[in-house]
Amino acid sequence: MTLLGQFALWAALFLGLYAAVLAFVPALRNRPDTQVVVERTTYAIALALWVAAVSLWKAIFNHDFNVEYVASYTSRNLPTYYLFSAFWAGQKGSLLFWAVVLSTFGAVAQAATSRRYRPLLSVVGGVTSTVVAFFLSVMLLSGSGNPFGRLAFVPPDGNGLNPQLQNPGMVIHPPMLYLGYISITIPFAFAIAALLTRRLDVGWIVAIRRWTLLSWLFLSVGITLGMWWAYVELGWGGYWAWDPVENASLLPWLTMSAFLHSVMIQEKRGMLKRWNLGLIIASFLLSIFGTFITRSGVIASVHSFTQSNIGYFFVGFLALAGAVSFALLYLRWPELEPEGQLDSLASREAAFLFNNLILVGIAFSVLWGTLFPILSEAVRDTKITVGPPFFNRVNVPLGLALLALTGIGPLIAWRQTSAANLRRQFTAPLTTGLITAAILLAAGMRDFYATMALALGGFVLGTVVQEFVRGTRARQRMHGENMLSAFYRLIARNRRRYGGYLVHTAIITYFVGFAGMAFSVSKETTLRVGEKVQVKSPYGHTYTLTHLGISQYDALNRRVTAASLEVERDGKKVGVLKSEKRQHVDSFGNPTFQPSTEVGIMSDLREDLYLVYAGSVDGTERSTFRVTINPLVWWVWAAGVFLVIGGLITMWPSGWSPPIAQLSAAAPAERTEVPA
Repeated sequence: MTLLGQFALWAALFLGLYAAVLAFVPALRNRPDTQVVVERTTYAIALALWVAAVSLWKAIFNHDFNVEYVASYTSRNLPTYYLFSAFWAGQKGSLLFWAVVLSTFGAVAQAATSRRYRPLLSVVGGVTSTVVAFFLSVMLLSGSGNPFGRLAFVPPDGNGLNPQLQNPGMVIHPPMLYLGYISITIPFAFAIAALLTRRLDVGWIVAIRRWTLLSWLFLSVGITLGMWWAYVELGWGGYWAWDPVENASLLPWLTMSAFLHSVMIQEKRGMLKRWNLGLIIASFLLSIFGTFITRSGVIASVHSFTQSNIGYFFVGFLALAGAVSFALLYLRWPELEPEGQLDSLASREAAFLFNNLILVGIAFSVLWGTLFPILSEAVRDTKITVGPPFFNRVNVPLGLALLALTGIGPLIAWRQTSAANLRRQFTAPLTTGLITAAILLAAGMRDFYATMALALGGFVLGTVVQEFVRGTRARQRMHGENMLSAFYRLIARNRRRYGGYLVHTAIITYFVGFAGMAFSVSKETTLRVGEKVQVKSPYGHTYTLTHLGISQYDALNRRVTAASLEVERDGKKVGVLKSEKRQHVDSFGNPTFQPSTEVGIMSDLREDLYLVYAGSVDGTERSTFRVTINPLVWWVWAAGVFLVIGGLITMWPSGWSPPIAQLSAAAPAERTEVPA
């Protein structure tokens, strides 16, 4: 099977190069039969790579330890679900996973895209095949990326999976993040196709609408799951540390968020054509940059793979793709003249434009802070790391401005808004925000940024509720429906608009959760069995934790030392909290990794009680603990659920899109949404 997998990789590489030649050589691209050949070649690439994927999975599940990748990331006693996720646990397997998913997305784009976009599809197939061929060349030609490489001997057991990856979140988080990175290639391919074929109307935007939403949604879910994994697995008490790999995942999310807002201006007014193409190109390049950061090892990160030579491949591809893409955009620059202009700063176009500037500003600051260690080492031969204080100082104010614009944008009309309309639209949301601020100040909250975040959250929530209430009442008056029917049909008939409002609600909820971390309380203590420690909650509760003792036992593929503490809140028993030290072993009982820590978490809507067992003193049951109280963490995970619901509603099919020829000839006013 591994020989079959190796053959499949080479076959897919040559097929990818063949499709690229057909798509990019003008004399071949313009032939009528080229599209059929490129489409079928795209399907063949996907089939070949799925054969390779099945071959690797078979080697993993059969414990073929003669395969170097299998021996490095699995063991005989590794639980089955982690055998499945071992496919992407290492660098070589994740490269294959990337190629498999991208080839699948490329095939789906060929099969599912409306035939009205046929003139674009051959170039789309060429771009996706080229990117797949690049990943295959890294695997086959770099010397350190082939997942089917064999050892000179067969070890009796493998090394096993890193304990930090033996977490349910790591079964889901990497695929979600990869799906987000990978699916950006499809909008990028359509953008390049539009530039090459000179079909620069809004047709390519309509064709990628769901792909961009899908990519953004996958990135959002992947980032949130990564935060959850860091919170429950790494034991430092938080969920976002501005780690380079965390930053790399945030960068394309920011530029995709900007595109999803600015593209509405192009659809409504025929403006920002150049900007939107630049955002799509930048998003793709940032997805490749994120892959480079993760795989090159040039920046230390708990999330990254070990240092290897494949970083040079990614730097070369990043430079070439950026040069070709922006050169093509420059050549088409005169053909991308806007059809309208900004009429007033008191307009929705202006709000979306400021929204874009802030998102891109945050992306630039994050990129600069992430690259600074590399740049400082290159210039001064000293690697200087930029820490969380820099990122927080720059991005927290920008984030609050972005949150404010989230509430302002829906309240302002297109083109220009009258003073009377501004008063009518802003009265209720501003009142909600001011009341929220007054309640917080009266309750004694004095942290400026946290108070601003919660007050602005109240303002944005007021905007969202007002939009839903007015839309529902309008349907009741027009159609005589009851409230529930009117509410449901309002969303069903305007999924893109009201699904977007639900996404805004999720963003509010994220900010609420983030604000809670400003009031985190932590205490470190050493306790004998029966001794107690008290910790005061920011809400005024008193937690009393009593050390019950240490227990040791074997479970699955590890030896566990667990410390248990009884928890009382304000004198009332609420349960037992347990934190563990785990020593993972192979099937022969030999230790495989350094001991890891499993935290104990007791969570409710208000706060988390977070326990870390740091170890025992001199082999006795006298133990050291770190106890942390983190307010409002539950709301961060709830925000992820709200975001998925809103994103799915927005993506759900809701009508017919006009053909590319009609879109090309349509006036901007004819491309508006159906009103509520």
